[in-house]
Amino acid sequence: MDTTRNTVLEAWMTEHGYSSNSLAEAVNKAIERLTGHPGGLDGSSVRAWKAGRVTWPKSAARKALEDVTGLPAIALGFVPRGRPSSTPASPQQEDPDMKRRTLVGGIAAAAAAAAAAPATASPRRIGMSDVNRLNKRFAEIIASDHRHGGQLGIEQRAAALADEALNLQNAGSATQRVRSSLYASAAAFRSSAMWAAIDGRRYDIAKTHMREAQALAEMSGDQSIKFRIWSHAGTMYRHMGRPADALAANDVARNLHLTRRDPLFASLGLARQGAIQGAAQDRADTRRAFEQAQDAMLRADPADHRPVWMLAFYDQAELDSLALTGYLALGDYPTAEYHAHRCLSALRPHMVRSRAITMTRLAHAQLAQGEADAATATAMEVSANAATRHARVSRMLQEFGAALRATASGSTTIQTWTEHTATWRMAA
Repeated sequence: MDTTRNTVLEAWMTEHGYSSNSLAEAVNKAIERLTGHPGGLDGSSVRAWKAGRVTWPKSAARKALEDVTGLPAIALGFVPRGRPSSTPASPQQEDPDMKRRTLVGGIAAAAAAAAAAPATASPRRIGMSDVNRLNKRFAEIIASDHRHGGQLGIEQRAAALADEALNLQNAGSATQRVRSSLYASAAAFRSSAMWAAIDGRRYDIAKTHMREAQALAEMSGDQSIKFRIWSHAGTMYRHMGRPADALAANDVARNLHLTRRDPLFASLGLARQGAIQGAAQDRADTRRAFEQAQDAMLRADPADHRPVWMLAFYDQAELDSLALTGYLALGDYPTAEYHAHRCLSALRPHMVRSRAITMTRLAHAQLAQGEADAATATAMEVSANAATRHARVSRMLQEFGAALRATASGSTTIQTWTEHTATWRMAA
């Protein structure tokens, strides 16, 4: 039996960062898209291809491999099966080793000719390094969002990056893996534009970003970005005062298979459900959702691989922040205050926007319990930048001032607050 190694396939896998197991997984997914049934390949199947023990994969696996790589099977070093033995054939046709040497030699000659051709004759090859460069810039946008949040500039930068990812799709040839990654990245960037618009209370624009992000996520097949978009949609509808729509959108995220595979995604979905149930004034379901979210977080393995946007924000502090939101909406002010203090003690230093929101909500919870002085002192700790430039924080502080005047009429606390807010306006 011929066991000439398929060095062409090996070289392609090395260039594109595939192990035998990861290529088998990618081909299995492609088979499922083609046939509706998962493929049954594993690492040993791919190793058999590389070793030359299988010189021509079965039709479904072969077509799926071509979809993954963007190349025909013969360009990957595979040799079509020869004619039946009853058919006369030349010695060269009967010698599979000769076939492979001839084929590989032809591929090498074609590659050399392509390298010698003028640059305009060869389309650009888009690779994972291009995707990684975009994602590095995306990480910078996420960091800016955590510092400032809701700014039109952040929204515009994220949307422009999404357009750049889509333009790459048409800039040259790419494997299916690269194309799927580009769609997933574009969806993630557009989702960040959506979130910035939500945070800035620009809801009509946020819905436009949402629709584009959803279409891109479907083309990528990436469940984590689908989760992010629908979860953001739930938050958007909650802010808009539409809890029924919020629950429906959040349920789409929670029902993705990803939440059964990764408890951290399940935890985030449940925590956001709890915040929505609080807005809907459903006390029992609010408490149940937050208890389940906490249990799921404790079951999550911190070492599991997760997308950068998830690692950047969801932790115990964010869970407590959502609990603060839910219980504050319910009117359970002592519990809301408890979660506010837990959140503040666990917040990472770069979460400037989250700290401002949490401080503002804590001030509301303290004021609702009759602690006007403590509440005012808390509200005065919010930075002038957040108080004047972040739409959500500005609105909540305005509502705090109105509640303070209604509950502490004639007190020196109101004068203190009025003088302090004047300094914010001057700073702006």
